[in-house]
Parts: sequence; structure tokens; C-alpha cells
Amino acid sequence: MSKRLIMLIGAVLLLVALAACSNSLEEPANNEKSSAEVQENKETKVVQDVFGEVTIPAKPKRILAASSSYAEYLIELGVTPQFSLVIPEIEPDYRAPYLEEHDVEMHKMKQYQYNYEQILSLSPDLIIIAGKGLETKIYEEMSKIAPTVALNASSGMHGAMREMALMFDKQAEAEKILAEFDQKAEQAKEKIHQAIGDKTVLVLRVEPTRYRYLGPKADDDVSRFFYETLGLKSPEVIKDATDWFTQFSLEILPDINADYIFVEQRSLEDNDSSESLELLEHNSLWKNMEAVKNNHVFPLRTNDYIQAKGPIGTGMLIDYIVEKLVP
Repeated sequence: MSKRLIMLIGAVLLLVALAACSNSLEEPANNEKSSAEVQENKETKVVQDVFGEVTIPAKPKRILAASSSYAEYLIELGVTPQFSLVIPEIEPDYRAPYLEEHDVEMHKMKQYQYNYEQILSLSPDLIIIAGKGLETKIYEEMSKIAPTVALNASSGMHGAMREMALMFDKQAEAEKILAEFDQKAEQAKEKIHQAIGDKTVLVLRVEPTRYRYLGPKADDDVSRFFYETLGLKSPEVIKDATDWFTQFSLEILPDINADYIFVEQRSLEDNDSSESLELLEHNSLWKNMEAVKNNHVFPLRTNDYIQAKGPIGTGMLIDYIVEKLVP
């Protein structure tokens, strides 16, 4: 073999070796890049809320629940929030000790008013709030602070809990909780029906300057709870009312004339309904109602049926209603 041929073969072999070496050096870099992309994708996820798509942390570390009811849902799902906004005037008695037990920081807010500076100071990395009826301006201000998910739900258990479950891959946990609740509600419904049959039930709200009744066909979880979940029958004259709460004059009390009445003396910051309640109780039309004459009038706290929504609070409300309607 000639010297020139040997040199040529050697050069070719050297080029092949260099190319192989180059490939082996590039491969880890490509793998590293791919791994980084996967990790980056795992750090966030996209969820849908009432305003559109929201990119949120996949594993948030500083969750703010915009209501104590939402905090309860999250805790029961196994996703404990770090913070919860609370309205002292309307919180149910059990809620503060419950949140303390789970190391949730409570931060007071005024009813219907969000303190954005206060929320900003908490440095949340995720805010969860009820989307039904939420003003766009509030959502925009919250979103400036942290990714904000306005759930496509109100505060009602079935809608809110399922939406949260989707966010955190907790569907199995949610369905177990809801199945247990539905069973409890169905048993209560049967007990009530056996006890009072088709007798009518009115939910009356007393406010500082007016009186309102709960609409049996309102598109609201409170109405559905009383008149669907528990199967209560409303007075005939208001059976088709679709407003959440409808203002009325005491003059129509004889037409309503319910067999049972739950009376809410509404809790409102800087407002007292005591005088309105006293006027109602001294009204002759009120005194002549069947429920009043038969001592079938029961107090209902705003704290215990508006703000106490949740697996614990709503279960307690069921027990209370059964206690009052079932001898």
C-alpha cells in the first residue's frame, strides 16, 4: 500500500472520529434543552374561567381564597389555601376555628369591598374567586396582583367544588364528598316529607327598611337548596317567583300564609334589622298567620345559610332544618 493511500485513509478515519465526537457532545445539550422545556411546562397550567383562559402555577404555594366558603371547599379537597378573606359580621361560628386548625391565615374585609393593597401585601401566587356575578373591574384588579381564577360558579357546593377539583386534579375527592352530601340531603328530604307532607315553607328576610322572600325558582343555590335539594313546598302565591329575594308589603301576608316560616334577620355591616323585626312581630297580619299561631316560626342566621356554604356548613344547615321541621 502506498504512503499516500495510507495517509488518505488516516485522514478519513480522523474526520469520522471527530464527527462522532461532535455528535456525542451535541446530544446532551439537546437532551438538556428538551428536559428544560418539559420542566417549564410542568411549572404552569392553563385553566378556563368565566373570563377566558388563565395561566396559573401548577403547584401554587400561596393560594388566596376570596371567601371563607371557598377556603372550606379547598381544604376538604386536600388543597389547603394559605390565606382566606373573611367578613367577620357574617362568618358562621365554626368557620374561624376550622380555618385556624388548618393553618389558614384569615384577613378581614368589608362586605362587598376588596382591599387590593391588603391582598397585594400577601403576595399570593393564585387567587380563587366566585365568577358568577363578578364585576369585570374587580377581576382585572385581582389579576394585576396574581393569576386569578373566577370560577364558573357561585358559592354553591356542587358547582364550586367541581370547578376547583378540575383545577387541582381532585375530581375523585370531589365526587366522594358530593355523593356523601347528596345522600345526607336525600335522607333529610325524606324525613321532612314524612313529617310535614305538602305543607308550605317560606324563607323570609328582614332588612332595615324592607321585607323580602326567597324565590322558589330563582337561579341561585340558596333557592335550589330549600326548594329542590330538600324538596320544600313554597306557598302557592309565590311558587313561580324567580328573583333571589323579592321585596313585598306586609299587606300580602294573608295571601302567603305559610305553614312554616324561617326568618332571617339579615346581618349587614353598619345596619341593624332589629326594628324591622319588631314591627313585623307586632303586626296583626303576621300574628294571624298559621305558622305564627302554631309556633312554626324559626330563626335563620345569615351567617349559617349564606356564608356557611361548604361540606361542613351546609351539612349543619340540613341538620338544623330537619331539627325544626321534624318532631
